[in-house]
Amino acid sequence: SEATLDTTHPIGSRGVMNNPEVTMQQTAPQTGFDAQDKAYRAATIAISLVMRGPAPLKPIADQVIRSASSVSANIAEGRGRSGRDRLYHWRIAYGSAREVDSHLRLLVGTGSIESSRADEAIQLFDDVRAITWRLLHPKP
Repeated sequence: SEATLDTTHPIGSRGVMNNPEVTMQQTAPQTGFDAQDKAYRAATIAISLVMRGPAPLKPIADQVIRSASSVSANIAEGRGRSGRDRLYHWRIAYGSAREVDSHLRLLVGTGSIESSRADEAIQLFDDVRAITWRLLHPKP
């Protein structure tokens, strides 16, 4: 079960805003747009997994953070656009979801992150790719 942010402490207080366990496991907002909701959940899991990775793999962890957040952000931005601009953002989200999948699998293979949580994020990113593919290639 996911924790919620402890609102008894002011923003930025020690132990709340700077604690990855608290900030990364807040209850996910629901937008009503399945691709965006799944992307947010997947990114939350992926980012929380790599927050304490081994130092030699920090560049890969940093890339997980960038690509995972890109999926969610580009789906959200595409949703607010139209025409080719919308499709552009959704293509970027699709590619970023493939990228973060690759990085997570690599980190699991090295034993650097928890396999079961990574599998959950990978499945969510796969769902996002499937939804995004259908958005990019609607049936006539």
